[in-house]
Amino acid sequence: MVPGSGRDNRRALGERGELIAARALREAGLRIVERNWRCSSGELDIVAEERAPDYVQGKSDARWLVLVEVRTRRGFAYGTARQAFPGRKQAKLRHLAALYVQEKEWKGPWRIDAVAVQMDGSGRVVDVEHIRHAVPG
Repeated sequence: MVPGSGRDNRRALGERGELIAARALREAGLRIVERNWRCSSGELDIVAEERAPDYVQGKSDARWLVLVEVRTRRGFAYGTARQAFPGRKQAKLRHLAALYVQEKEWKGPWRIDAVAVQMDGSGRVVDVEHIRHAVPG
């Protein structure tokens, strides 16, 4: 692969976005458990935990497993980072989440969140948005 190629640039942009997302999640009170969990079906960018109510179980303070997809966009030519969650990606995230929950034998509540990192054309961060329950179950 040629240094400075488009693929290298995308990878570097994605890694930078994940660092920014992890910082934003920690600042929001989540604890990062894993980064870049991989299996034969794909990858989860960030796995975190958060204390929050579980209204289904009637618990005011539950430990949630939070599986996070990070989308980073530089510029607006291909849409915003928030717009980068097509239906097929959501289906894949649901599948990966189920595999992770099964592998870790997680018994508590869990959800799939997203963090959209939007940069301007020169690479300055314009917005970081944490979207809770971004992918419906």
